[in-house]
Amino acid sequence: MDLGMIGLGRMGANMGERLLRGGHRVAGYDPGEAARAAAAARGIETVESLAALVDALPAPRALWLMVPAGPIVDDTIAALRPLLAAGDTVIDGGNSFYRDSQRRAEQLAAAGLGWLDVGTSGGIWGLEEGYSLTVGGDAALAGRLAPLFASLAPAPDRGWGHVGPAGAGHFAKMVHNGIEYGLMQAYAEGFAILQRKEALGFDLAQVAEIWREGSVVRSWLLDLCAGSLRDNPGLEGIAPYVADSGEGRWTVAEAIDLDVAAPVITQALIERLRSRDDAAFADRLLAALRDAFGGHGVRHD
Repeated sequence: MDLGMIGLGRMGANMGERLLRGGHRVAGYDPGEAARAAAAARGIETVESLAALVDALPAPRALWLMVPAGPIVDDTIAALRPLLAAGDTVIDGGNSFYRDSQRRAEQLAAAGLGWLDVGTSGGIWGLEEGYSLTVGGDAALAGRLAPLFASLAPAPDRGWGHVGPAGAGHFAKMVHNGIEYGLMQAYAEGFAILQRKEALGFDLAQVAEIWREGSVVRSWLLDLCAGSLRDNPGLEGIAPYVADSGEGRWTVAEAIDLDVAAPVITQALIERLRSRDDAAFADRLLAALRDAFGGHGVRHD
């Protein structure tokens, strides 16, 4: 099956290479010359414009976007629309907000174009391990493109599926990432407690390795914890700054809108925000208040 890949960053190129291994033809475009060259070195056929990409594909075309969420998705779709013909399909495999995906699906449907939003998880390991894919959009269209999903997934019959109408794929991925926030926070807090109990002299990497086998908390995230603690036990050179890319915020907002209690995911998001507060104004004010009402004193910078 032929596919046009738009966005040949590390993940897009990895996905393209995995599709090539599955026997598909992949033509790709990226505005960056270096990205195109790197993808070409991996066997992906590259072109220098969106128009050339569309021309390189037989109808009905399938074009998979792996670009950052937000305005760039709309800009890319706007540039594509006059180049496409009825029956062509746009697939968004990035981390777009699900309501944006619903809006884009409606706009493309009005022009006779198909839409699928595919929540894609697997990161840099997906090339070898496969990708987890939640597909939203028309079920028949998802079925027609099933060979692509089957090749990207860990196995043809595992790790992917059509989960609902337009927006459902990205909604599921949003919640997936919210859960990820909570899991990561729990591991981080647990190992912080072990690290602080200096009197018992824990080897954190050893504990992580033990828990990887047979424990109810074993997981791929724990595997990554074990590797990180083995390679850099003191985590030297890593700043205590944790970014968020939006999905956690969206998950918390949806939980509030749906009257669903999600305290773990919410607190995990708050902890990420706290990690980026260099001035820690709130903590400074707390110390000042404690001194003001109780005379407890404050530490000075």
